[in-house]
Amino acid sequence: MNWVYLALAGLVEVAWSQSIKPTQNFTRPVPTAISLVLMAAAVWLLSKAMDTLPVGTAYAVFTGIGAVGAITLGVVLNDDPVTVGRMAALSLIVGGVVLARVTA
Repeated sequence: MNWVYLALAGLVEVAWSQSIKPTQNFTRPVPTAISLVLMAAAVWLLSKAMDTLPVGTAYAVFTGIGAVGAITLGVVLNDDPVTVGRMAALSLIVGGVVLARVTA
């Protein structure tokens, strides 16, 4: 169950990363509230995952999911550039997350 919590934490972190820009530097109350709720939910889910998972593994997987998700959504939603270097970086992150999972 802790890996499920960790996967959910990563997905909520991706949502949180996308919720920051609409706050316009935390000057808009509703988007700011949404962003803060998503942030708290991501950290709470991460803490639940850490009940039995090693801290280093859990945090590495959490940030890996967040990084891959944020970059992917940036490409899909915001027309961020797709370059060989970015794709290589994503491949390394995904490989690291998978390796962390299978060796935990």
